[in-house]
Amino acid sequence: MEDWNVVTESPEETMTLAEKLGNIAQPGDVLTLEGDLGAGKTSFTKGFAKGLGVKRVVNSPTFTIIKEYKGRIPLYHMDVYRMEDEMEDLGLEEYFYGDGATVIEWPSMIASQLPEDRLMISLFHEGEMSRNIVFRTTGPRSVELLKELRHE
Repeated sequence: MEDWNVVTESPEETMTLAEKLGNIAQPGDVLTLEGDLGAGKTSFTKGFAKGLGVKRVVNSPTFTIIKEYKGRIPLYHMDVYRMEDEMEDLGLEEYFYGDGATVIEWPSMIASQLPEDRLMISLFHEGEMSRNIVFRTTGPRSVELLKELRHE
């Protein structure tokens, strides 16, 4: 499909980029986040949440698997790293095709359950503060979302 690489020079710049994505997100949008440990997956989600108008503090749902936040549309933040069985039925499709936007950390843990059309985001250490962020589309909505972000 389509790829886009961006290098950010600080956590604030990463969050600003994610906030722009949150500003244009629509119900049913699914973002997957993967990459280096400590590269900013949760910071990215915080910026995305800000763009959605979420007022609460956003933190990683490591031990709860799914956290829900209210914004202009709901944010469903998932960290599926600790899921023991990929086929465990958590009703994920209700989130993916629901009235909010979904962010999934460690998506490879539930690869067979992911929707076909999603925006895949990988974050890598580029330097002490800089990050290489790779966006990859998998379908028509994610292509549209990335095009809007690039022209934001």
